[in-house]
Parts: sequence; structure tokens; C-alpha cells
Amino acid sequence: MTQPRVLVTGAAGYLGSLLVAVLADPDSSAHAPAAVLAADVREMPPSKRLPGVHYAVADIRSPGLAELMREHAIDTVVHLASIVTPGKGSTREFEYSVDVLGTRNVLEACVAAGVKKIVVTSSGAAYGYHADHPAWIGEERPIRGNQAFAYSWHKRLVEEMLAEYRTQHPELAQVVFRVGTILGETVRNQITDLFEKPRLIAIQGAKSPFVFIWDRDVVGCIVEAVFSRKAGVYNLAGDGALTIHEIAMRLGKRCVEIPAWVLQAALFVLHALGLTQYGPAQVDFLRYRPVLDNRRLKQEFGYVPRLTSAEVFDLYRRARAKTENA
Repeated sequence: MTQPRVLVTGAAGYLGSLLVAVLADPDSSAHAPAAVLAADVREMPPSKRLPGVHYAVADIRSPGLAELMREHAIDTVVHLASIVTPGKGSTREFEYSVDVLGTRNVLEACVAAGVKKIVVTSSGAAYGYHADHPAWIGEERPIRGNQAFAYSWHKRLVEEMLAEYRTQHPELAQVVFRVGTILGETVRNQITDLFEKPRLIAIQGAKSPFVFIWDRDVVGCIVEAVFSRKAGVYNLAGDGALTIHEIAMRLGKRCVEIPAWVLQAALFVLHALGLTQYGPAQVDFLRYRPVLDNRRLKQEFGYVPRLTSAEVFDLYRRARAKTENA
């Protein structure tokens, strides 16, 4: 198999940086790409650039993206660029332009430049947050991302777009990972913000399970997708899940149970006053979380996550405690 020439979008982000480091390190994998092009809207400082990696400042919405791919003879694209945690002043229109329109532009550029494979990080959020979810959700279940949650809705729209491309452009192979909550020693995001609170909030009558995946396992799966002939859609999560009560116990914190309607009313008022980033819809995010079944990942894709949900959470917890005590 010819060694791939890889473009990574969102290469300056947390996951992108980890992936580029692995692809650039000949000792970290049995394979080495013929070329790595790391693209991001942010310029990588010279002090952080890795030997053998080409860096480009590029917006995934740019009409020049196909030309960039042709210039570097790219045959494999890893598309990581998206807005997971919106910054202050961000708007839903901007997030849509990056997440959805940007992905469409990447797909169009891939087809125009003759790219052979695209690896996309989607999310378990694409399934949406619904009361009728089964206990464990497999890839055969419909994508029903909620319009109330921009990230979930955008992942749904992106996956619908990817499905269209699989039919219209079969020459562009796809590997789509529906990723669970990523944790690692240095991960900080909206989910970990919930765990930093003095008390954890539980919805009365809901277990609020979380499935976690080690950041190194996410990178490992992407590397496997880049160097193999595999294609398809896979849930990417560690074995097992932790309820909000189990998480609270591991953190040594109290878990306060609140009726859904009380929390919705409180969030409505606090959000209107600008005292919290969370609105009433966030209640469904907590009580109807999709719990990802990873059997297809292990049995068909052939990757077994090295850490379970519980193990990666404990890794995160120990790293957090070490930082607090430093």
C-alpha cells in the first residue's frame, strides 16, 4: 500500500496537535505517511512546529482549499476542524458556517482534488438527546441531533451530508467516528467544567450516563483509519459507562438531585440574566445522553480501546488532583 499524503484540518487544536505529533514521529507507529500537511486558521508558532510537517494557514471555508490539496498531492484528509466549545461572542450562524458549510467545502475540495479517503470526527451528540434512546445505542440507530443544541444539530446535518456523498461520490472512501466524551490528562471542555463544580447536578429519576474515550485512543483509531483500507461509521467510546452518581463518588463530591422542571426554570432565569452559559434545554443534555455501543468498532473496525470509560475517567481525575496539589 502506498504511504498516504495526509492533510489534517484543525491541526492546531487539542486533538489535531496530538494526531500530528503521532504522524510526525516515526517511532510512534509502524507506519509513516509520505507527507503531513497541518492546516488551521491559526498560524503555528515556529517553536511548536515539528520536523517533516508542512504547516499551512487555511480556513476550511476557503475556496482555495482544493488547490492546497493539489499542491501537496493530498490523497487522505483527516477532518477535525469544528467548533466544540464556542468562544465568547460566538454566534450560531458562525458556528454553522464552520461546522456545516466548512465541512461541505472540505468534501467538495476532496472530490475536486481527487482525494481517495476522508476521516471525519463526528460525535455521539449526532444521535441527539431523546427519552426513547435504548440503553446502548448502535450505529444503526437514526441520527436525530436536536436543533436546540447547535453542536448536536450541526453534527446531524454533517452526517446527513456525508451520507449523500457516500452515494454520490463512492470514489471518496469515508471513515466516520461518532466520538464519545474525550478525556485525558490535560483535557478541558464543557463536560469537564461540569465536573469542576463543588456539587454535581443530577436530574431526579435519570442516571445520566457518560461514555468516555481516552484522547490517545481517538488518535489511535484515526491513525488506523489513515493507514488501512477500512471504511464505515463507528461509535468511538471506551467499554462501559459511568452514571453521574458514580462520577460524583469518584470525585468525592455530593450529587444533588433536582426535578427536571425545577432545573429548567432555574436555568431559564439564570441564562436570561447572563449568570450561566447553560439554558433550559441543557436538562435534556443531562438526562437523555446517548450511551454509545462500541461493538462495531472492536469487531468490524478492529480497534479495542486501551482504556475503559471508568479507567480514562480515573486517569483524568488523578491528573486533575495532581494539578490542584501542585
